Amino acid sequence: MTFKELYDFIDNKMRMSHIYQPLLIKTLVEAGGSATVRQLAQQFVLEDESQLQYYENTIKRMPVKVLKSHGIVSDQKSLISLNIKKFTFKEKAKLKGICEEKIQQYLEKRGLATWDYRFSADPVPDSIRYKVLKAGKQRCALCGITAKERMLDVDHIIPRSRGGNSKEENLQVLCAKCNRSKGNKDDTDFRDAGKNVKDSNCPFCNGVKSVSKNNSVFAMKDNYPVSDGHHLIIPFRHTDDYFTMTKTERDDATELIRVLKNKLEQKDPTITGFNIGMNSGESAGQTVMHSHIHLIPRRDGDTKKPRGGVRGVIPDKMSY
Repeated sequence: MTFKELYDFIDNKMRMSHIYQPLLIKTLVEAGGSATVRQLAQQFVLEDESQLQYYENTIKRMPVKVLKSHGIVSDQKSLISLNIKKFTFKEKAKLKGICEEKIQQYLEKRGLATWDYRFSADPVPDSIRYKVLKAGKQRCALCGITAKERMLDVDHIIPRSRGGNSKEENLQVLCAKCNRSKGNKDDTDFRDAGKNVKDSNCPFCNGVKSVSKNNSVFAMKDNYPVSDGHHLIIPFRHTDDYFTMTKTERDDATELIRVLKNKLEQKDPTITGFNIGMNSGESAGQTVMHSHIHLIPRRDGDTKKPRGGVRGVIPDKMSY
């Protein structure tokens, strides 16, 4: 092939569904005409914005955060700096050497398992990946974290190494951390974990009339209201108290409380404040052992001495 033929192919004949073809040719040109697959892959990673963003987030979330807590590094916006003022050429070499030694020791211990959560020998087709992410509402099925907070993977419920296929029914959304923790030793389907957990003896699990919903939680009017507009925010899943709610449930509850609060204020201009709280355990006054959060509207003059608010759970400690 001549230069003219190659240039004409790139300029007029190449049909692209991604940047891969011109990137491969460009990388081979820069390498003098030949390169190993490894060298090509390294260049592809440098051009992959999703990979760059993933590691930018990983760097800020873990090593920078940990090393800052030990006083090793500091950060100003996107600039990360060692807190050591100066080091000699010899000191620089020794620091690089000990770091490389630590990396090698870890890799010798873990091998490719260090990166196994990033491998995808049998990639899921984009069309199926889209369906799985959509069905999972772009949340990790195990911890509930969203794509905004951590990279999400499409996980094989029955691992490929144990015969699992890449069909939609064998796929679930897990964040990179949960997927890494799961590995290939578990085949738990987390898609419906907790969603249908009910207690037949629990009044909140059976026949409750909800007035509003937000993903994993719903709201109902309190049957014994402290004030007009008193609502309860309750997880669909049966869970004992606030401290056993998942992060997703707590986040969904917070958002539903905000929405209800605004609606109540718009409907009733006499509302001038709110108490928000939960009872966890019998000694704290919990009577229904299914987690619920109270949203209680308050009005000027609804009690003679409102000072202290929720401190009134122990009456003689309310005033201070």
